[in-house]
Amino acid sequence: MKRYSGPAAGLLLFAALSAPAAADTDISGFLQGLYGYGIDSRNPVPSELTASEVRLQLRLESFSDNAEYFGRLDLTYDDHLDPVVGAELREGYVKFGVGRRLDMKVGRQIITWGTGDLIFINDLFPKDWVSFFSGRDDQYLKAPQNALRFTLYGGSTSLDFVYTPRFTPDVIPSGMRFSYYNPMAGDIVGGEDYLFAGRAPEAEIGNGEFSAKLARYFGNVDAALYFYRGFYKTPVGMDTSAVEAYYPRLMVYGGSLRSPALGGVFWIETGFYDSRGDTDGNDPLVPNRSLESMVGFERQVTSALTANLQYYTGYMFDHDAYTAALPDGAPAEEEMYHLLTSRVTMLFMMENLNVSLFAFYSPSEEDVYGRMSMTYKYTDAVSVALGANLFHGEDEYTTFGGFQRNDNLYLKLTYGM
Repeated sequence: MKRYSGPAAGLLLFAALSAPAAADTDISGFLQGLYGYGIDSRNPVPSELTASEVRLQLRLESFSDNAEYFGRLDLTYDDHLDPVVGAELREGYVKFGVGRRLDMKVGRQIITWGTGDLIFINDLFPKDWVSFFSGRDDQYLKAPQNALRFTLYGGSTSLDFVYTPRFTPDVIPSGMRFSYYNPMAGDIVGGEDYLFAGRAPEAEIGNGEFSAKLARYFGNVDAALYFYRGFYKTPVGMDTSAVEAYYPRLMVYGGSLRSPALGGVFWIETGFYDSRGDTDGNDPLVPNRSLESMVGFERQVTSALTANLQYYTGYMFDHDAYTAALPDGAPAEEEMYHLLTSRVTMLFMMENLNVSLFAFYSPSEEDVYGRMSMTYKYTDAVSVALGANLFHGEDEYTTFGGFQRNDNLYLKLTYGM
């Protein structure tokens, strides 16, 4: 998160609340306290706390005859390690029409597309996994970016273009709040000695990100094609000369379908990940090209119970070339990665108590990540949530196994305004 002190925070607040006067203006927000505690004494991070923060979010939405103005500003006091007062402009954009069929959105914004539930194939917009593991609200999983968005409408068809001038990566555990597996150390690490930060691409025009989506309805079926040109969102490449992780170049071509079926909703999505840094697959320090696919189904079982199930696979091309190039004794990724997920949501006490369970399980890597939460709506404005994030893996170098010392519990109190 970017930190602003004194006058800078005041300027951001003024900017967020000074949209042009309009007939329809809405100001809202919330005040929230979040407190989390790690329950694994072996975790090599500086603090047992995973969260200790107070957050004030201010939200403004205003409409005029010609445009829509939107701002979302977060002010935080975070004493996870040392007390820090910060401000983040999560969203601040203007949206307006050009003619009858073209909309433009300019500024800081959060963009989501694709069909999956916490599985992202063609959604190559930035994610904040530190917030996700901390127990912050689900909205904080999506990180903001400065972008230009153009949407062209024509009947049941729409065409989206998104240009992000500067590459915006995912926010991933760096070793301070959450530990991670370090292949160079061969162990789960944390602390300042293992502070992790990948080398970002240079701030050049050619290193901007470009995304496109062509969507069309065929009756009740929502179909879409996707394209992305940019970089992997996490630093999965390794520069041995500088002993530094970096973000390899990437192009993605994909498609999805979403449709009512069997009393619920069915979806399928796929994407070809064209790794531009290793088209032959013989460089183990850069990801191979791959085909990522997913199928899912969700149904409301009763008025108080909703459940879904997803099955995701990742197929690595040129796997033989990849394994042949690996150093002796180095762990190898499987040619086919499998992942099962399920979300179950239950409502009790006249829908004032929401119990949610979400599980990720990979039979190929033999690891699991479970998210559990109970949210009680005390009044229309006040709610309290208790939750947990639990990780386990047979090996420390797998997707969830590398986070297995980050098990945590959290308590969250929210007052909506």
